[in-house]
Amino acid sequence: MKVVIQRVKAAHVSVNGGICGSIDRGLLVFFAVHRDDDINNIEWMAEKIINLRIFPDDNDKMNLSLRDIIGEILVVSQFTLYGTCNKGRRPEFTRSAPPEKAEKIYNEFVEAISKKMGKKVATGRFRANMEVHLINDGPITLELEKL
Repeated sequence: MKVVIQRVKAAHVSVNGGICGSIDRGLLVFFAVHRDDDINNIEWMAEKIINLRIFPDDNDKMNLSLRDIIGEILVVSQFTLYGTCNKGRRPEFTRSAPPEKAEKIYNEFVEAISKKMGKKVATGRFRANMEVHLINDGPITLELEKL
C-alpha cells in the first residue's frame, strides 16, 4: 500500500457538490492499494502515519505527531498512486488492486486509524469522482509505501 500525506490547516472532499468528509488541522492522506497487498501492513501504516513527527513544536521544529496535536485525519482512496506513465501517453493502472479488494483494505485501514486515534476518521467516497479541497500547511508532503 502507498500513501501520500499532506499536512493541512483544513481539508474537505465533496461528491456531487456535497461535502462527505471534512477536517481542520491535521493530515490529508491519499491511500492506494497495490494488487499484491493484503491486510498485514495496515497496522504498520496506520501507526506510522499517526506518529510521524511532522508538526512544529514551540521552537518551530517538526517534532510533534498528529496524536500530539490532537489533529484530525481525512483519508481519500486514490488508486492512481499506483499508475505508471513509462510507456505510451496514457497511464496504466495494472499495479493497482481491483476495486473489490482495494475497498476492503481501504475500509480496514480507516477502521485501524479510527481505533488508534480514538475518534471517527473523515473519508472521501470510494470509487466516486471526488473534489478534494485543502489548505496545505508548509507545504509538507510525504510518501510512504509498504509492500
